[in-house]
Amino acid sequence: MNASDVTSQPGADKPGVRMVRVSEDRAGQRLDNFLLGQLKGAPRSLVYKIVRSGQVRVNGGRAKAERKLEAGDEVRIPPVRLESEGQQKAGPPEAFMKRLEEAIVFEDEYLLALNKPSGVASHGGSGISHGAIETLRALRPGKMLELVHRLDRDTSGLLIVAKKRSALTELQALLREDHGAGIIKHYLTLLVGRMPDGVMTVDAPLHVGLRQGGERHVQVNAIGKPSVSHFTVLERRGGHSFCQVRIETGRTHQIRVHAQYIGHPVAGDDKYGDEVVSRRLREQVGLKRLFLHAASLEFRLDGGKRPYLLSAPLAPELAQVLERLGR
Repeated sequence: MNASDVTSQPGADKPGVRMVRVSEDRAGQRLDNFLLGQLKGAPRSLVYKIVRSGQVRVNGGRAKAERKLEAGDEVRIPPVRLESEGQQKAGPPEAFMKRLEEAIVFEDEYLLALNKPSGVASHGGSGISHGAIETLRALRPGKMLELVHRLDRDTSGLLIVAKKRSALTELQALLREDHGAGIIKHYLTLLVGRMPDGVMTVDAPLHVGLRQGGERHVQVNAIGKPSVSHFTVLERRGGHSFCQVRIETGRTHQIRVHAQYIGHPVAGDDKYGDEVVSRRLREQVGLKRLFLHAASLEFRLDGGKRPYLLSAPLAPELAQVLERLGR
């Protein structure tokens, strides 16, 4: 059953306003994603704009874009002027769609796992026409596909997309579990300098701030949210440390900021890294991107009866950097 329109009384609101009741199969969906489904072709930036301005109402009140909707909620959707069909933005380029289709590393009836390339945003917006989710939807028109989580644009690796509402709800619940118990997440990264042997646990709260121009900048701050990362050295490479990282929380830029905090920033990080070392690695071994890769995810669905262990091989350009660094 789909969300159904509720007829407005004539003259009760501006012409073109729709009142849409949320159906049971949409329960748990974020407001922004619900609106994107209702306003076909609307850019995400426009959806955020009408939500921030209060033109969208849920049960008569203002709501935030990330609000989770419940069955029976009534959503007021204002008239939105979209480009005519002839003027609509072109879909993702064929070559890009093929590249992402080849990057699918696992798929079943519940979910799809993508080995997202570096430089590809999880979703469109902020000047990005086609993110991973928009491109996957173009590959699977008419199918339900919803992002379970996000990866930084510069981070490569596993990105999980739900194909059923039940899977989305269960995966999001697992992500909220304490101490990373719901979904075990491992990353691979190259940290600048020699990390100590063994496991180094970083338990430091992270606060997201905004710099002039609206750029997000994260820092360790007591007013931030609890954040825990475990760093383990796998190999020494050219005086640097190739590490596995298990994160208990999934904060914005968590690994990058925790690595900076302990004095061993992620190699190739142009936001939190060591500019001199990044330049040297670019010139000497060809590292032209952030050395951070979401390598594996382990979790169980269907109340624990359906186990998943998903993995994505290290991006070839990062493997080449390790080879060139030597021991």
